[in-house]
Amino acid sequence: MRTPLAAIVGVAERPVALTTELTHFELVAGAAREAMLDAGCLPGDIDGLLVATTMAGAQITLPAMVAEYVGVTPTYCDLVDLGGATAAGMVWRAAAAIAVGACASVLCVLGETRGPWAPVRGPGWRGLPIIEFEGVYGRAGPTTGYALVADRHAARYGTTDEQRAAVVVAQRRNAAANPLALHRDALTIDDVLASPLVCAPLRRLEVVRPVSGASAFVVTSSARAADAPRPGVWPLGFAERITHAGIAHMPDLLRSPVVDTAHRAYAMAGVEPADIDVAELYDCYTITVILTLEDAGFCAKGEGGPFVATADFGPKGRPAINTNGGQLCMGQAGVAGGATHLIQAVRQLRGTAGPTQVPNCQLAFVNGNGGVFGEQCSLVLGSGPG
Repeated sequence: MRTPLAAIVGVAERPVALTTELTHFELVAGAAREAMLDAGCLPGDIDGLLVATTMAGAQITLPAMVAEYVGVTPTYCDLVDLGGATAAGMVWRAAAAIAVGACASVLCVLGETRGPWAPVRGPGWRGLPIIEFEGVYGRAGPTTGYALVADRHAARYGTTDEQRAAVVVAQRRNAAANPLALHRDALTIDDVLASPLVCAPLRRLEVVRPVSGASAFVVTSSARAADAPRPGVWPLGFAERITHAGIAHMPDLLRSPVVDTAHRAYAMAGVEPADIDVAELYDCYTITVILTLEDAGFCAKGEGGPFVATADFGPKGRPAINTNGGQLCMGQAGVAGGATHLIQAVRQLRGTAGPTQVPNCQLAFVNGNGGVFGEQCSLVLGSGPG
């Protein structure tokens, strides 16, 4: 295991809302301020900036616009776009920039605005393979792709609607203790199965809800982390892989790039799946959790359905899973949605996760997923540097 040279020392997560009167910059600036306060630093201490795109795409010079609005003057700056894997991808990029001396403290910001100030996606999609090979067959956004995966998983392994429903039912139990969760009311399997069919076999309560929101976090050098007001959380292992953009080009509907990224992250950290105390897994759909649990080695391939039907997602689980309720309960603020898994992992490793705190939490696995299983980033985070 290599000694990490950087740690996450500040996090922030703004309350989500179905719509907002705030602009994108107001949202991300609010999250940035709270993350810097949590890290015990001022804008003048920040010399690195990573900015996420939005669901409508990014304006040219967006990082500079955010830097100006927030009041930082970075020596290292970039725009990161890995879909739902963006937050996880930011962690290792920030750590790598610090390791090579490009900067010492990196502010990472993500957000999505839904309302009167929401940006509008412009033209320019014609001719892309995802349109040429999928659009002509009636592709209706990513839900179609995830439904295909769910359908194939059911056909190959016998995964049932009830087993998929168990994912959101378990996560609602965790969300009940999370004041930031959009959905906190208890659910039953029958409630999920009674919700309208969106794209067979997926039902409405298995699908994440778009919201407005923003998140931010600060990654800093090990030297600065020693003086931070809160314990640092250390990236011990990471890995990233992109295999496709459109579902038509996914090499195997039942094998995601997590097979590669999770196991490379474990190897870098010197750990095994059995060592992980809490798994914060991207959950835009219930099938995403099932496939990720299999591909990350928490259960065997094809056993994800029975696993989630009986697993304890709460703090006594091994591992505990999506302990804040995940995006299925938090809502998805564009690419910022994936940040909720990272921030919850930080809280667990700090010991500040409240009623869902995992006892003696030392190791967390975080997975980010972009597109339809095409862009993947896996992290192993530790409460100490090794």
